[in-house]
Amino acid sequence: MTVSLETGNLALRLWFMIHRTHEMLKVCEDRVFREYKLTTEQYVVLVTIKYLVGPVRPSDVARWLGRSPNSISMMVDRMVKAGLLRRVRDRKDRREVRLVITSKGETALKPATLAGWEFIQKILSQVSYDDRHTLMRLLDTLQYEAATYLNPGADIEEIRRNEAKSHDDLMERLVQYTSLSAPEAKRQGGKRGRTTR
Repeated sequence: MTVSLETGNLALRLWFMIHRTHEMLKVCEDRVFREYKLTTEQYVVLVTIKYLVGPVRPSDVARWLGRSPNSISMMVDRMVKAGLLRRVRDRKDRREVRLVITSKGETALKPATLAGWEFIQKILSQVSYDDRHTLMRLLDTLQYEAATYLNPGADIEEIRRNEAKSHDDLMERLVQYTSLSAPEAKRQGGKRGRTTR
């Protein structure tokens, strides 16, 4: 397929902007969550455990985040060592391990979630409601193409329906959580300023 120089340049510039935006947002998130002594990765694992239904295994977290079980296992090791998580053996099947958030993890998660929500609102404040929908449609198209590339021959529509249902459920719980924890997190706001780094 022949691509004009102008089309090729536009594609490369767009690809660079997507990657650059992702990297910048990650740096910003790291800064937001650092205030609560969490990395972005730790925060995402805590949120996933908090909002997945039923007992959560490391493999559930890996599947939800699209990460390898080995990388999640190493992250869980560090979070257990930091006192954010506990591993609990299943009573019926001792080979099964469930992940439980500790009180230290819960204490960090609540205000971090509110701060993350405030960050999202700030970053998106310059993007209109209609433009947000347009951006979502465009990103959805890119995700579809990436999923097709990674899973040739798979029923991508079925995968997407399942993911959409799971994501919708998670987003609904997160929005409720940020709404419910806002007053409490505001009360803890004064404490946040006094944390030592």
